[in-house]
Amino acid sequence: MLGGVETIRRAGDGSGAAAREYRVEELARAAGITTRTLRFYRERKLLQPPRKEGRIAWYGEEHLERLRMIGGLLERGHTLGGIAELIGAGESGRDVAELIGLRAAITAPWSDETPVHVGWAELAAAFGDQLTEANTRESVDQGYITVQEDGITHISRRLMDATTTLVAEGVPLAAVLAACRTAQDHADAVAEVFTALIRDQLLGALAHVEDVTPAEAARLTGQIQRVRPLARTVADAQFALAMDRRVHAEYDAVLHRPD
Repeated sequence: MLGGVETIRRAGDGSGAAAREYRVEELARAAGITTRTLRFYRERKLLQPPRKEGRIAWYGEEHLERLRMIGGLLERGHTLGGIAELIGAGESGRDVAELIGLRAAITAPWSDETPVHVGWAELAAAFGDQLTEANTRESVDQGYITVQEDGITHISRRLMDATTTLVAEGVPLAAVLAACRTAQDHADAVAEVFTALIRDQLLGALAHVEDVTPAEAARLTGQIQRVRPLARTVADAQFALAMDRRVHAEYDAVLHRPD
């Protein structure tokens, strides 16, 4: 059944088990890609060589598994160069799954924010005459919104809700945006503290990825997964303690302010 469903060929290992093999068009169809993409992966050495039978190239389940792995890594934001590096490591005798797991643990998203689209009419109702070009431009510059013809998309529903609530309570939108810019700068500084700690104290072995063994990759993956929640815990606790200190200091200053 050529050109239709995938071809099933009998394995030659004497076991009698049927080994599924695919021609190039069938393999591409099974993996959900084009034959052009499949050939490109072959040229980049991302795919193992096929078994040749005369002029016909036969691909097996291991090829389909590799293509699905590549597709999954691309969806998670990995580059073809990075995927090639991991595959090359695996083909050099190390477990590529362990290295992929380590990379996934390091690069997994921290934010679980949900974007929200808001139309111009709703924005005008929330911000009135504060919906100015200057405030819109400041929001874009800070990376919070993108502007479309029918409104804006904010990267975080929670931050958007906080902004509208503050403005409704009488805080000028420009003041909210100024505070957001300062808070973002401080948040970046806190993030740098934690990334530097993890980079310098845990990930020194990644200076040369070709030297990382599967056991080391597995150990580092476990460490990253255990440490990641601690960063948010420490940041939340430090912020709460800082607010206690600042509120008490401000209260004392107001209490002892001369009339």
